[in-house]
Amino acid sequence: MTAVAINERAAQWLADAEARLPDFTPSPSGRIRAFDGVLMEATGLDAPTGTLCQIEATGTDTIDGEIIGFRNDRALLMSLDAGGYVRPGARVKKISTDPSVRVGDELLGRVIDGRGRSIDGGSQPVPAARWPLRGPRRNALQNESVTEALDVGVRSINAALTIGKGQRIGIVAGSGVGKSVLLGMLARYTSADIVVIALIGERGREVSDFCREHLVGESATRTVVVAVPADQSPVLRLRGAERATAIAEYYRDQGKSVLLILDSLTRVAHAQREIGLALGEPPTSKGYPPSVFSLVPKLVERAGAAPGGGSITAIYTVLADGDDVEGDPVVDSARAILDGHIVLSRQIAERGLYPAIDLGRSVSRTMQDVVRPAHMKRAMALRRANGVYEQNADLVTLGAYKPGQNVELDEAMQRRPLFEAFMAQSRDERVDYAGAVADLETLMAPR
Repeated sequence: MTAVAINERAAQWLADAEARLPDFTPSPSGRIRAFDGVLMEATGLDAPTGTLCQIEATGTDTIDGEIIGFRNDRALLMSLDAGGYVRPGARVKKISTDPSVRVGDELLGRVIDGRGRSIDGGSQPVPAARWPLRGPRRNALQNESVTEALDVGVRSINAALTIGKGQRIGIVAGSGVGKSVLLGMLARYTSADIVVIALIGERGREVSDFCREHLVGESATRTVVVAVPADQSPVLRLRGAERATAIAEYYRDQGKSVLLILDSLTRVAHAQREIGLALGEPPTSKGYPPSVFSLVPKLVERAGAAPGGGSITAIYTVLADGDDVEGDPVVDSARAILDGHIVLSRQIAERGLYPAIDLGRSVSRTMQDVVRPAHMKRAMALRRANGVYEQNADLVTLGAYKPGQNVELDEAMQRRPLFEAFMAQSRDERVDYAGAVADLETLMAPR
């Protein structure tokens, strides 16, 4: 055997032996020193906020946590797992400091959790592309104007509350007034290229029912669902909302029209409230710490139209406790920054009219920029007629009003049955934009 061959074999033997050696590279880790049931305090961790860590639990089990702040020389962590028991002195090991998520077409038709793991029983999707979890920095001047209408398949919204591509709008509702049904209609019937649905803080049964009902047929091939039920960690709920928004941003930058549905913004605010109060923030209005009111605009401002033709049209549901649309701080904060809101009325729902949209208290701030003047004129006439009737509804119901005393009210009374038929729509019926405008023209035609 030649010397060259001997050297080559020796080099190969050394390489194989080195590969079999254990990895003695020091791994940054720390120890749990305190735990109050919500926050864990760890020493020895040199990592930024947002870092994912693995924490030793009982036996051989581990739980995942995220660094959410610091106190003196200790890192403050909150668990991402619902189960697991933490013991004193448990080792804490950093998993990842990469603040990005995997995005791509492999997610279409799938249901994932706040960490991107499959929960629909299928194989784990592993898209190749990555996107910042909290979105890339954008100049405000890069936001394009909203100039084109988006067909959502619901007659009353298409005609009287037209939504534009890139608009951010809220659905304000109490419990049990048809919010989930309306969201399902919007997700199935929209003309958007991609639909991203974030189910944050909802009951597990509602999540499974929503996915079984709406992830079927053609709509499933363009839909991504990020689901984090109410029993999950507040950090994971917050991550779920950010992950869904990141997926929507990825498709927007590919020039796609994206419909982002986040149900609900209130549950996201509740998650941030839990985190803020645990960190020692002072409670303000109705117990919400200041970080909640900075979170809402940070999340909402990531939607919108961008150069290149892509857009994120975002629909955020906002829960009104006790049907109080005026006194809830999250509702007020959302309405201040959104481009409109749709209010669902319990009184209308109790009459069996769905979707139970209260036209008088709803508004689309970009509608006049995306519809023709004739369409806008008829929509305003419809609002006026509805307002006149609502103001005098008690008199009409009691029989205290005699026709002929008010011309506008007489006309509104004549149109009332047609108005209610116009606003009502079956969950299995789709009314496209052109059909909705034609129905509005028929309803408001001169008599």
